[in-house]
Amino acid sequence: MRDIRPEVKAAAQRVNDTVATVDEAAVRAPSGLPGWSRGHVITHIANFSEAMTRQVEEALQGRLVEVYDGGRPARDAGIEAGAGRPAAELQEHLLQATTALIAAWERVGPDDWERPVMHRNSNLAAAIYATWREFAVHAVDLALEPTPDGWSKEFCLHLLDFLRPRTPDGIHLIVQATDGTTWETGAGEDRILTGTLTDLTAWYAGRTPTGPITGQPPELLPWP
Repeated sequence: MRDIRPEVKAAAQRVNDTVATVDEAAVRAPSGLPGWSRGHVITHIANFSEAMTRQVEEALQGRLVEVYDGGRPARDAGIEAGAGRPAAELQEHLLQATTALIAAWERVGPDDWERPVMHRNSNLAAAIYATWREFAVHAVDLALEPTPDGWSKEFCLHLLDFLRPRTPDGIHLIVQATDGTTWETGAGEDRILTGTLTDLTAWYAGRTPTGPITGQPPELLPWP
């Protein structure tokens, strides 16, 4: 696999740079995710980073552990418990957690990527892509400076591929980007959508595009 650690590190830096500018009012304000403040998003990214750090460290020792002790209920409770903290505490938690995760990824050797993890019952190779998605997509969810326009072509194509299960049965979705990129998935009735690659990817990811998309978008299924 291609080593995407530089991209993941840059995405983590982008999130931290964005969060470093927020004040108390900003962290209480709504995020781009329904029902979540920016404090919820920041807490989620930090908690995810801590959980993924443990996945990496344990995998390197040949051990499998749950992503979150207590499963999804504990994950959700942790986000709620942490979302209301002061801005400075949220910023510090995010920086410490993401820094530790980046350091953990740096310890992964070339022969380690196939080591299994419990995150999505996958391996370290899949988990680092999950880390990239979490940082890049949730940076947009903060509803501050980062937008999908900053997503690279490589990231867009990865995210589109990861989200293929969102296309409903009976639909042949054809994405035609203005840069000449064509991507398609599914079988059945043709639905051709055009726009920038970042806007089309944002729509497919359930985020708000910054520009127009033409065509008849189907009703998408949940994230896989």
